[in-house]
Amino acid sequence: MEKSQKKLHRAWAMYDWANSAYNLVITSTIFPAYYMAVTSVKDAQDQVINDKVQFLGHTFKNGALFDYCMASAYLLIAILSPILSSIADYKGNKKNFMQMFCIIGSVACCGLFFFKRDNLSWGLLCSTIAAIGYCGSLVFYNAFLPEIAVEKDRDKVSAQGFAYGYIGSVLLQIICLIFVLNEKLFDDGTFPARLSFLLVGVWWFAFGLIPYLKLPKGKPLEQHSEHNIFSNGFHELNKVWKQMQHLPVLRRYLLAFFLYSMGVQTVMLAATIFGSSQIRKADGHLLGMQELITTILIIQLVAVAGAYLMAKLSEKFGNLKVLIFVVFIWICICIAAYFTYSDVQFYILAAVVGLVMGGIQSLSRSTYSKLMPETKDTTSFFSFYDVTEKVAIVIGMFSFGFIEEATGDMRNSILMLIGFFVTGIIMLYLAIAKAKKEQLKSSVV
Repeated sequence: MEKSQKKLHRAWAMYDWANSAYNLVITSTIFPAYYMAVTSVKDAQDQVINDKVQFLGHTFKNGALFDYCMASAYLLIAILSPILSSIADYKGNKKNFMQMFCIIGSVACCGLFFFKRDNLSWGLLCSTIAAIGYCGSLVFYNAFLPEIAVEKDRDKVSAQGFAYGYIGSVLLQIICLIFVLNEKLFDDGTFPARLSFLLVGVWWFAFGLIPYLKLPKGKPLEQHSEHNIFSNGFHELNKVWKQMQHLPVLRRYLLAFFLYSMGVQTVMLAATIFGSSQIRKADGHLLGMQELITTILIIQLVAVAGAYLMAKLSEKFGNLKVLIFVVFIWICICIAAYFTYSDVQFYILAAVVGLVMGGIQSLSRSTYSKLMPETKDTTSFFSFYDVTEKVAIVIGMFSFGFIEEATGDMRNSILMLIGFFVTGIIMLYLAIAKAKKEQLKSSVV
């Protein structure tokens, strides 16, 4: 591999370094724990006596409302991203779109600095916009992978991106943890958490400039006089859809990805909410922000090794077979989570989640890039991948929150996730069978 290519791969991976701080601090650790703390009323024994909140004239369980807001954000980006991504291919400016969503997300994170108990709507609005910025930028970021790396390098480069993300986010998380652990030094106990949100926004924007400056400029596709900039977006999507009709292995893989993503993404988004409301320490108290942050740090560090491990296994056994193995582990995780009540059990489970979390994300992205046909419409193709994942998150998060509200027990929602994973394994098996039938010569099988 040429030295210039390695530099380009590192520059591309730096966007994972930049935005993963959002994914860790806002999505996974401090914000969910802070949100649950400011929206719950507890007694002296740390028992929750009121977890209901008022929003838009309706009463919700606080955890379910968080799930619904995240589902709404992902639904909106699922609707917008196909249009925006195809326009980006048409105009050849996906780098600018990636930067635009980066700015939207980072500014929204900074806005969370002003979120307190008495302005719930502001906190939910900023967290929703931040999620839109994060998801929107990833559409264009992922689309660069088949452009900057040849097929044999994509597993490694994809893993490099996730590894950079995990390392970078952990560094910022440690900085934030220092403030959280010393919250008694501040007159306002909410200040350390709110400062963490501000730091995420600054970190995301600052490091997001590196890939923006280094990634290549795109080239506009052939102009169609019969289409304007918006209708051409749908025209390009229609072309991609027609191509997919002749790619049965890719279609089966996308369906499998959709199914198991409903489980994976929901676990990742709901893990902190689950830990803060369901897991107790030896003294009988619920896990606090410090324990939850420590748990997620364990996940992130193990995930670095997991991403590279799965890339190595895929070289030997093929992507789809390794994905089946990883999804099976996720099923075991869900079964174990249903019976997990103590902090020690939760920490062990977190380590296992970390091992397969990085692996399944990295391998899913590189597998899709391998199954794609040779094309210049990389952003339009990756918008299908992105929309598949976002719709999966919408269904997963909404279902998770709905079952919790309907049954009054978050653990019942876990049983639903097992079903998603099982059907995902079935579709991966069918994708392998179809690939063998067509004698597809690819490293994915």
